[in-house]
Amino acid sequence: MKSFFLSGLLLLSLSFAGCAPTPSNNTSTGSPPATPPKPLVTGAIPDQDPEKLQRLYDKLAKYLESELKVPVVYKPVTDYTAAVTAFQVGDLDLVWFGGLTGVQARLQVPGAAAIAQRDIDARFHSVFIANKKSGIPAAQDIKDLANLKGRTFTFGSESSTSGRLMPQYFLQQAGVKLEDFKGQPGFSKNHDATLELVQAGTYEAGALNEQVWQKRVKEGKVDPNKVGVIWRTPEYFDYHWVINPAVKERYGEDFSQKVQAALLKLDPTVPEQKEILELFGAEKFIETKDGNYAKIEEIGRQIGKIK
Repeated sequence: MKSFFLSGLLLLSLSFAGCAPTPSNNTSTGSPPATPPKPLVTGAIPDQDPEKLQRLYDKLAKYLESELKVPVVYKPVTDYTAAVTAFQVGDLDLVWFGGLTGVQARLQVPGAAAIAQRDIDARFHSVFIANKKSGIPAAQDIKDLANLKGRTFTFGSESSTSGRLMPQYFLQQAGVKLEDFKGQPGFSKNHDATLELVQAGTYEAGALNEQVWQKRVKEGKVDPNKVGVIWRTPEYFDYHWVINPAVKERYGEDFSQKVQAALLKLDPTVPEQKEILELFGAEKFIETKDGNYAKIEEIGRQIGKIK
């Protein structure tokens, strides 16, 4: 009887074992399914034509993805303010800001840091341009910007460092206030728009990023019979990369340093990387720090762009 009972238990256990579902490979090892890492989202202030920016940042995203071993995507924004807001709410992790927007972003996100800039950004310049029919003479000195009083004038974006903040600062140094222009000053969407508006004669004069001006001259998009430079500003710090501290939680405490190293590693002797640097208008990226933009913050507060 006892052996019969034991045989019955054995048969019963075998039948239950046969009905049990076969475990998957993951559960058999006790490891949960792998979750792909959340993409690192890059962005940039829309300071130029959107198609040019899309081409540049798509290439950069592929490079960073290969270096950092995490997915990287580029997310365009509509304007300068949107770039700052997207960074503040965490929709953008790594953003190419101008001097002013970079300061605004860091002030709104504690722990955010400026990590890299181009070699040209430590000595950046704006140019004042004028339509040739306006008859505005070239300025020999900053005080000659007074010749712009009573003229129509356009800046770039309201939050642009090279297209608004610094030009307005230098105008103030020359004793020119916004109300001294003929009518309200314009605020174009970007540097390309400023150039087009002045070249077409919609405005008699304007100010824009020197680098964009030089690029468009080289590309043959500037008609020297219609528009020319009347003054070049002194140098100042401008564009830079700012990284959101939230990336440390997702990718590790040293991730900001890894991103910085990847940017500084871009090599003009490597064809694919040379193209990225050329699209940025740079020979290389170099380290930067928050303190480099103290003057930008000071001026931003003076003209009411930083509270």
